[in-house]
Amino acid sequence: MTEAADRLFVDGEIHTLERPSETYEAMAVRDGEIVRLGPTREIAFLEGVETDVIDCNGRVVLPGFIDAHTHMENLGRSLVHADLAGASTREVALERLSEQATANDREWILGFGYDESDWNESRYLTREDLDAVSDERPVIAVRVDMHTASLNTVALEKLADAMAATDIETKGGEPTGVVLEEATDAVWEAIEPGYAETRELVTAAISRASELGVTCVHDMNRQSASPRVYRDLEASGDLECRVRLNYWSDHLESAVDVGLATNGGSEFVRTGAIKTFTDGSIGGRTAKVSESYADGSAAGSRDDHAGDGNCGQWVVDPGELEDLATRADDAGFQLSVHAIGDEAIEETVSVLETTTDPAGSRHRIEHAELASDDAIERMAKAGIIASMQPNFHQWAGEGGLYDQRLGRSRRRRSNRLRAMLEAGVALALGSDCMPLDPLLGVHHAVNAPADAQRLSVTEALRAYTLGGAYAGFDEDRLGTLEVGKRADLVVLEASPWEQSDRIEEIDVSMTVVDGEVVFER
Repeated sequence: MTEAADRLFVDGEIHTLERPSETYEAMAVRDGEIVRLGPTREIAFLEGVETDVIDCNGRVVLPGFIDAHTHMENLGRSLVHADLAGASTREVALERLSEQATANDREWILGFGYDESDWNESRYLTREDLDAVSDERPVIAVRVDMHTASLNTVALEKLADAMAATDIETKGGEPTGVVLEEATDAVWEAIEPGYAETRELVTAAISRASELGVTCVHDMNRQSASPRVYRDLEASGDLECRVRLNYWSDHLESAVDVGLATNGGSEFVRTGAIKTFTDGSIGGRTAKVSESYADGSAAGSRDDHAGDGNCGQWVVDPGELEDLATRADDAGFQLSVHAIGDEAIEETVSVLETTTDPAGSRHRIEHAELASDDAIERMAKAGIIASMQPNFHQWAGEGGLYDQRLGRSRRRRSNRLRAMLEAGVALALGSDCMPLDPLLGVHHAVNAPADAQRLSVTEALRAYTLGGAYAGFDEDRLGTLEVGKRADLVVLEASPWEQSDRIEEIDVSMTVVDGEVVFER
């Protein structure tokens, strides 16, 4: 006699994403594993006395989304502190910070995610702006790229000795309040939360991710209590999302000493890659490009020398990257390297393609926004994964951030998802929390401005599911809906194929992780 299922999903439009057009009507789950797919009338035979039957009412069912590059603690910060994402003007951003200041008596007044690129006056928040929020408590507003921050006078004075002077913007010899790259390290260290606050941030972030259909995240971690929080949540049975922990490179020796290894861990929490930078960001004009920025000045420029032939900067120069890659690769770790500008990508490919087995190690380049044709071909040949963020196309329209920083020609050559896929590069999609929203990312991948940037609906969904699974060595258990795989899935209120021009408007009806419903609208 066939054993009854724990849960049945019936009367759905189940897209396995294993093969482009493969669909089923129903699915049976037992012990968190998919045990059968087929017509509802057949799957119904697996219903037992205690079986939970979920009627999908014809809705689209997909594998759960895997965000291959995210920052859960920072997502939590935007939920707990002032959320500056989507602030349409400088005044709105400052109003949200002021509301946060009156809502609590925390030492620091914090806001995250502002984007000045589409404000009427496209300039960063300054210390004068933030002094109006408070001239008694330190105020920090972090830009959406997380490479640039704005500080009020109190915060500047508090952190002055800890910040790299070369990355503090000045005007007339006085700091403007804008800091970037290395100087922001002091900012992150100053506002680093303890265990209790980290748990608050992480649990808020997981709840939000579940609402958006995310069932697994590749989380970037540095000097954070979040790895312990994830493991404690799993131990207590309260972790509702799978987590792959990518550790910053300054943790490499510690990771080796305590015996961590890529893919080591449990069913829900696993060690991923060693993460490092090469360059900065396009928004901060610090991504390392071969041709100078179209709008000149670097965010951290000094006085009247702003932007003279500015081509960005190295955060980790090629020599340092080569040394780090050798040490991490020798220790058996996957590498995850942030590289945005074309020059940074070229240098990163040169380093990764000479490691012992880049394809077997599944080394990754994060962002790869301005990859040249040559770099793309070399990535494909070496088996280097492109971990990219299609939601960055929100800045790729005429007059947008890419136009402002790079000009029209380079703007159309940015984030070339189709070029990557057609060249044979393994493509994993994520959000970088700008914002965390897979359907927004899929929308931008499908509706990108240029052909070389654009994917079909199926290609985009596969890159946001199976692509992330492959980047995390998880394709045997996650990424598609097949018998024998874990039952991580999302139910949508509408079909992305039927409204491909409005995918970002689709709501998530239900999110399921390991066969358990973790969100239901």
